[in-house]
Amino acid sequence: MGKTAFLFPGQGAQSVGMGKELLACGGSIAALFSESDRVLGFPLSRLMLEGPENELTLTENTQPALVTTAMAACQLVTDRTGWRPDYVAGHSLGEYAAVCAAGGFTFAEAIALVRLRGQAMQKAVPVGEGAMAAILNLPTEQVEEVCQQAQQESAGVCVTANYNTPGQIVISGKKQSVERAVELAKERGAKRSIMLAVSAPFHCPLMEPAAQQMAAALERITLRDLSAPLVANATGVEVTAGDEVRRLLVRAITAPVRWEAVVRRMMALGVTTFIELGTGKVLSGMIKRIDKSVAVYNVATPDDLAVLPAA
Repeated sequence: MGKTAFLFPGQGAQSVGMGKELLACGGSIAALFSESDRVLGFPLSRLMLEGPENELTLTENTQPALVTTAMAACQLVTDRTGWRPDYVAGHSLGEYAAVCAAGGFTFAEAIALVRLRGQAMQKAVPVGEGAMAAILNLPTEQVEEVCQQAQQESAGVCVTANYNTPGQIVISGKKQSVERAVELAKERGAKRSIMLAVSAPFHCPLMEPAAQQMAAALERITLRDLSAPLVANATGVEVTAGDEVRRLLVRAITAPVRWEAVVRRMMALGVTTFIELGTGKVLSGMIKRIDKSVAVYNVATPDDLAVLPAA
């Protein structure tokens, strides 16, 4: 029988109203929303349900909001079905939910960490100085060459930030360098090259100040060995030892997200069922573009349990 992976989404999946159906479940699921409010010292749950959207999309709010809904969906699945993960993974921010789901740290610790992570990443580069862009349908080696050329021409950082699917790579760095890379990608025949509406250039060397802050924060907590291996963004390889997980969470701040490698590694390990937990269906869509042969499910509300087969 095939193995199962629980997946947790990253930034970009948020929307006003997120978590409404999960909160209505009451009990241990609703308690997670209350715990987030307590840890943060303000009603994040109200912001998630009511907005305003411009506040919800602030990185320091988005990150704990997404982890809250991801963990509430995870609680829903483990409480009401027989599904349990053989492996866990999360896209960027989602790694914190994945580690939490596998027992690496508590939910309260996860919320405090991602709140700090959002603040640190936002402060690392002044607004307007950094940028990210998605390059579609250009071979990986050509995207990397485009980044190198843009760096040389503009004397600013420009690197690959997300290897999402065979046809989608995100780049990150100084605004003028990323803009130049977009021009070069179009010249080389990229199907589309799109500047992204983000508040900072994530997963690039400019995030080093945030990495240092997160290293200090993660040293202050006990990171336990995981009950299910994490297939890490930075390496595309599974890990369970708490100290190694801590190191990789820090590294992931400046390193690219190797999502395609993560998915392919889990498949090589025997995973045939992927369950995306939390807001949106971004990861489900990526997996289908990587390999259509596996079963992919998304659970964001209690109604979604109906699509899950028996474990």
